[in-house]
Parts: sequence; structure tokens; C-alpha cells
Amino acid sequence: QPDDRGLIGDVPVLRVTRRGPETVHFVQAALEPGAEVLLSLDWERRFDHMQQHSGQHLITAIAEQMFGFKTTSWELGRQRSVIELDTPSMTAEQIEALERSVNEKIRERVPVMVRELAADDPEIETVRSRGLPDDHVGPVRVVDIEGIDSNMCCGTHVSNLSDLQVIKLLGTEKGKKNKTNLVFLAGNRVLKSIEQSHSTEKALTSLLKNGPGEHVEAVKRLQSSVKLLQKNNLNLLRDIAVLIAQDFKSKPVQSQLFVLHRKEGDSEFMNIIANEIGTEETLLFLTVGDEKEAGLFLLAGPVEAVENLGPRVAELLGGKGAGKRGRFQGKATKMSRRGEVQALLQEFISHRSPEV
Repeated sequence: QPDDRGLIGDVPVLRVTRRGPETVHFVQAALEPGAEVLLSLDWERRFDHMQQHSGQHLITAIAEQMFGFKTTSWELGRQRSVIELDTPSMTAEQIEALERSVNEKIRERVPVMVRELAADDPEIETVRSRGLPDDHVGPVRVVDIEGIDSNMCCGTHVSNLSDLQVIKLLGTEKGKKNKTNLVFLAGNRVLKSIEQSHSTEKALTSLLKNGPGEHVEAVKRLQSSVKLLQKNNLNLLRDIAVLIAQDFKSKPVQSQLFVLHRKEGDSEFMNIIANEIGTEETLLFLTVGDEKEAGLFLLAGPVEAVENLGPRVAELLGGKGAGKRGRFQGKATKMSRRGEVQALLQEFISHRSPEV
């Protein structure tokens, strides 16, 4: 269970831990020894932990009674909690029956009590436990859910199951080594989850222009439309790439340097242009993506020129790349420096020998 928070006087407590029998508080500022202070507890945090921890005890006990599923570990998370059960799987019917049973116990208002036993008390042998810490000293603390469970525990708990309000089992996830993780919410976390779900539902109703029962079908239709649009867009980009290359090749005098940027393009778009133009004589510098931020680049042309210029182009664009056989391509983080790359390529062309 996570530790408590609060104030010692007006000094915030950042963390609480245990070292043997001693409790250690980590605070933001030094405290005056012997000073009288008011301790203030973050009750919302404490009560949340009480609800989740007592909820775990109840779920663990009922799961073992109903199905023989033993709890091997658990985690009290910030938003949800998880119980690791020693079973490879749980059916939907078992989850439903378990949820129904634990909530029946909550409605029965079963008391929860805390006892302290001496370390050598023989009753300890009858109490469910994962064992004591090696540095434990003093009495042993036992938490009893009347008629349901008796468990060795050092955590904070509610005094009656009715304080749990409700438990919701969210389902299971595959655990490690043939075990199952059961995810749950207890008490106020259930209310917060419902409020969040309701807010999401209202937002979707406004965006999708239909009722909650039609949200899934509406999203499926949107996904289908997006996939079709993406397919059409890719086809159009391919056609545009071919047309750009044909337009360049149709000119009476072809430039030794071809530079093009298109925000909506991709790697295939650039490679189609390079394939269509051919790179035996022309040096191509192609970029796609955001004009001032990140994107992709392709340098294509005579092999020796590309091998020489490729790493320098990548460095100027703040990116990384690799290449072979007259192609050097990669990712860029500084697309705003495309002008500097173009100047570098223009200077190279103006000075290169006819053999290159």
C-alpha cells in the first residue's frame, strides 16, 4: 500500500517509510526538535487507499472460497488496482459471479476489525499470510473481515465493508507464469470512472451527432472512410510523383539539380520521383513533412556524389540517414535548413568535374 501524505505543522511530508520498528518521514524543510506541531493527514488519499486495500482483501477471500483461486500478489495503482491470481484464466461468468458476491457482502455491512497478536501466538498459524518481513519486531497485526477472512496485514482499512460502497471488476489481463491479473476499482474510484466515462460519452455524442448506443458503429464507419481516403490519397500521391518526374524530363534542357519539397508526401513518393527521373546525371534533393520542423529527406544521384554529400546533408538537417547505390535517405529534425542544403548541392555541382 502506498504511504500517507500530509503536513507536519506547515511542512509537507514527501514520503513515509519504515526502517525496522521506526517510521521515517521525509519532509521539505527541517523541523525544530521538541516543538509542538499539528499533524494534518491527506484524508482523501488515505481513504482511497483504505477502500482499495479492504476491497482487495474481500476479492481475494471470495475468489479463493468460490473458485480456489489463490492471490499471489497485488498492486494498488494510482488509477486502478490489480490482483494476481494463481490461475491461467477466468471466464466471464466467473468474473460476473465474483463481482456479484463481493457486492453482496458490501450490502450486508460486514464489520472489519484489526487485532494485534504476539509474535509467538499459535493463532498466527491459522491466519492467511505471505510471511513477515525479516526486520519485523513487536506484535503481529491481523485484519479480520467478520466470517469471511483473517489476514496478516500492516495496511489501513475501512471499519465496515459498507464503506467500500461498491466494487467493479474491470476484467482480466494475462499474467506471468500461467497466472491471471484481475483488475478492479473500489469505492470512490468507481464513481470517478463513471464520471469520466459519462464525460467521454457526452463528448462523443456531440462529435458523432448520435446517441451512445450508436457510437461504436459511427466510429467504425469513420474508420472505413479514413482508410478509403488514405488509400485514395496514396494513389494520388503516386500519380503526382510520376507527373512531376515526366514534367522534369520533358524540358528541353534538364538541370543538373532537382529540388522539391511536398508536405503531404512520404518515402514512396520521393522514391517514385527518383526512379522516374533516373539519377545517372541529375542530383535530386527531395523532402517531405513539416517545412520548419521534422520530416524525411532523400538525396539521389551519381553514386560518388551521393556518398560524398549524403552524410553532410543529414548533418545540416539535424537528422540521420543511410544509403547505397546512389540513394541516401533518412529522417530530419531541422527542415528549415533545406535552403542551406540546396546551396551546398549547387556549390558542389558548380565545382564538380565532368567525370563525376
